[in-house]
Amino acid sequence: MFASSVSTLARALSRARQPAKVPGQVIRRSMVTKLSDAQTASCAWKKSCYNGIDYTIRDECTVFEAIQKLAAYDVGCLVTTDANGKLSGVISERDYITKIALLGKTCQWHRCLVVNLSTMLSCHACATCIQKSKTTKVNEISTKVDNLITARPDDTADACMAKMLGRDIRHLPLVDQGTVVGIISIKDLVKSCLDEKEYTIQSLASFAVGGGGHFVM
Repeated sequence: MFASSVSTLARALSRARQPAKVPGQVIRRSMVTKLSDAQTASCAWKKSCYNGIDYTIRDECTVFEAIQKLAAYDVGCLVTTDANGKLSGVISERDYITKIALLGKTCQWHRCLVVNLSTMLSCHACATCIQKSKTTKVNEISTKVDNLITARPDDTADACMAKMLGRDIRHLPLVDQGTVVGIISIKDLVKSCLDEKEYTIQSLASFAVGGGGHFVM
């Protein structure tokens, strides 16, 4: 009896929330109000750990300077810029690990590539590798713009995720009309997707008890 009364009350409240119907107008109840509600690269950027820091480094800087910056901000990638401040590529931990050894810039007796960047900066055993990183320029090991995968701020989170998975990368610079406006990581996209799923779950729960649903005219 109580459950039946609650159900009746919920239906009544739901009907009361409905806007007045204009003759000839069809009112449809939907879970999503508009397309812009979907998570985009811009949404991920706003919550990214890169937002608010200087995530760029000049081509002419040394690899050691890049490592210092990566370790200081605890991030895995930096956008590289040329002498005019334009996008020239990116440099990541992976670039260091996979390319610095190929250039013969590491010592032969110590495998510092198996430790993280913060450890390397403080490890005396890596002194030879550190010294060689101080004489190697960023543009010698960075991923160049011609091979760079980017995203637009209005790209969906799903589209960005597909780009990352398709090319086995973990970061995407955000480019708007040729200008870099941000950078997002795969972790940022996962957070955005989880936020979207949480919103959907809450909307469905509210909808189930008569309190959800948006009206699309």
